[in-house]
Amino acid sequence: MKEGPDIAAIAALIGDPARANMLTALMSGMALTAGELSCEAGVTPQTASAHLAKLADARLILLETHGRHRYFRLAGAEVAAAIEGLMELAAHSGHLRTRPGPRDMAMRRARSCYDHLAGAMGVRLHDALVEQGSIVATAHGLGLSPAGRSRFRAEGIDVEALERPGRAPCRACLDWSERRHHLAGPLGSALLSLILDGGWAKRGADRRTILFTREGEERFEKLLARSESAAKPRLVGLR
Repeated sequence: MKEGPDIAAIAALIGDPARANMLTALMSGMALTAGELSCEAGVTPQTASAHLAKLADARLILLETHGRHRYFRLAGAEVAAAIEGLMELAAHSGHLRTRPGPRDMAMRRARSCYDHLAGAMGVRLHDALVEQGSIVATAHGLGLSPAGRSRFRAEGIDVEALERPGRAPCRACLDWSERRHHLAGPLGSALLSLILDGGWAKRGADRRTILFTREGEERFEKLLARSESAAKPRLVGLR
């Protein structure tokens, strides 16, 4: 009887051409729908569902449900590292993948997602605050660090109101164009209010697009730079 992890079972799952195409499609870091992964794998939706169920059972992928929409992403950095190693070993860089989301570049760049900032700029804000340790992982999701409380107070945000009992001060929300997380919850709402009320940006005619002024972009970049220059207890694996 052989000892140690059963790599043959995992290798068989990854080695199937359709499942391999699905996994390499998810290497972009974006979450994709079953329909998009079906196209990437070149199989019918019914066959794709069976493959996705096997990958999920093996904990290679995770399912995220947002309203009526279901998205799949790699289960973690260790899965991505394994796929990347196989890609390097096979001397194959993968195919260009489906690019979902709005075609309007202004909306891709910055828009409101209910009451918080979304799009590429929203993702950058989330990532900067995580990198510098202003927001941290807790048992209940995302929370504020002591350094984060101080810096948000300095921005004029009512931190005590964010941390009311029974609710998390912030949470990660999957961005439907970037397919990465932006910042939601009370803190996300407060930061969008800071941007709009401070005149950094205004809403477009569609009320969802957020249009930054030149000065507003400079202030936003300074906000990110302050995040990046702060002491940062690095948070591994939070995306």
